Amino acid sequence: MVRNSADHGIERPEDRLAAGKPETGRIRLVAAHEGGSITIRISDDGKGLDIARIRKKALDAGIASAAEVDRMTDAQIARFIFHAGLTTASSVTSVSGRGVGMDVVRSNIDAIGGAVDIASEPGRGTTFTVKIPLTLAIVSALIVAVDDQRYAIPQAVVRELVRVRPGGQHSIETINGASLLRLRERLLPVVSLSNVMGGPAGSAARATDNGFVVVTQIGQQQFGILVDGVLQTEEIVVKPMSSRLKAISLFSGNTILGDGAVVLILDPNGLARSVGNLDLDDDAALAGSDTGPDLAGTRQTILVFHGGGGTLKAVPLSLVTRLEEIEGTSIEFVSGRPLVQYRGRLMPIIPANDALELNRSGLQPMVIFSDGNRTMGMAVESIVDIIEGHVDIELANHEPGVLGSVVLGGRATEMIDLAHYLPQAFPDWLHSQRPAPALKRTRAVLIVEQSAFLREMLAPVIQAAGFHPVCCANVAEARAALQAHPSLDAVIVDVEHAASGGLAVIEAVRADKRHRDALILGLASAPHAGLVTASHAAGVGDLIAKFDRHSLLAALSAAAHQDRDAA
Repeated sequence: MVRNSADHGIERPEDRLAAGKPETGRIRLVAAHEGGSITIRISDDGKGLDIARIRKKALDAGIASAAEVDRMTDAQIARFIFHAGLTTASSVTSVSGRGVGMDVVRSNIDAIGGAVDIASEPGRGTTFTVKIPLTLAIVSALIVAVDDQRYAIPQAVVRELVRVRPGGQHSIETINGASLLRLRERLLPVVSLSNVMGGPAGSAARATDNGFVVVTQIGQQQFGILVDGVLQTEEIVVKPMSSRLKAISLFSGNTILGDGAVVLILDPNGLARSVGNLDLDDDAALAGSDTGPDLAGTRQTILVFHGGGGTLKAVPLSLVTRLEEIEGTSIEFVSGRPLVQYRGRLMPIIPANDALELNRSGLQPMVIFSDGNRTMGMAVESIVDIIEGHVDIELANHEPGVLGSVVLGGRATEMIDLAHYLPQAFPDWLHSQRPAPALKRTRAVLIVEQSAFLREMLAPVIQAAGFHPVCCANVAEARAALQAHPSLDAVIVDVEHAASGGLAVIEAVRADKRHRDALILGLASAPHAGLVTASHAAGVGDLIAKFDRHSLLAALSAAAHQDRDAA
């Protein structure tokens, strides 16, 4: 590791001088006795880890998918250097590992019950922190119980125990399958040990209702381990795992307790890696799924938050990419606009309310929205709840940024118009025209669009205009919706992407005698003459830019008035 710092961390003398550093680099090695373990820190004042290069190498090696990497923090991406076969070096040299990768370093540290962590700052250097037990044979462990089985957790990684129960001071919140514990204004990812061990069905639910969370820290990462009970602490003699079980990364060894019971010792690093998937807050965890037609007015998952000004606000959770709490000190201002460096890029911050003042110290709650290469952070006062229920906009509202008022959890809540905020982050993201005057309609408008982001954004806008949106992602869902609905005012089809099957949907509409007279509107990112001609030939009444809400609602309104006049 020292050789790695010299070979890969320290820059060439001319590069250091150009960066305003001393010509000679420095590698610092520190060892200390801390809390029953030996802590070794290897730090350098070099260029730091090249996160972008590590990300590319991980993608090229197939270690993670592009979607997974996009959701990872820089710290999580940095840990890829411990994967076998991954190196950022252009050639093997005699200075550093001579072809031996950092995976060997971690394997040897794991083998003696230790842990390794990375902290890197671009241009400032990298620090590796290694913790190994002071005594390799005897360690202090916390004995926990899950599904009538006992396990040992090394006490060196345990920070605290939290009692969770319904209606108690602490309870576990579930966001579409992702478990979180709100602990002292922090959201802590929680992994159920019963689920990890393949416990019986329902055991995780019982533990969630009444159990303990063991707050564990590995390096800079904190997470909770959900267990049924905490028994006692013991000094245990660590015995190595059988060669047949060494491939199971969740265990570092086993021991025999005083009553003769054989207990497996949990490997905190293995558990941390399993929590890493939860910590990503992937699309499935926050955005839900797109299985079958989605009717506005049926049960939806809604994020409720205080946006400032004393009013509850809400947005469909399917539009949310992540919930974050960023350090207020990391917020920067460029030309008067707040920004934050988020995952290697500058992300605009838009307050949910003009009266909201950004926290310049402590944590600032953020709701992150992403579509393609654009990402926006909405600063909020606090996250209130995740609610599943029927969403019907009862009172239309023409105030900028508000679609209307709904009742969620027995409280009046404003449903925000996300299309009002997005152009404030990127002027060309959307058009910000207000919707056309609402028409009280009861028939449905079918939306066939492969982009979940666009579907979920159009649905409440169309509903607020008095229509009943039915959202589908592909031809199969659209055909099912055509069969389920006896009457449609209009069909909105993505004619630009083959994945949506726009032409096939149009053929299915025209072939159904109940819907053959429905207005068909085409959506395209940038309508051009050739696409307009082809769309009209296929039976599209009008071709509209995807984010031109004004033209879309005007076309729907004109069609509705024609139907009314004909009646």
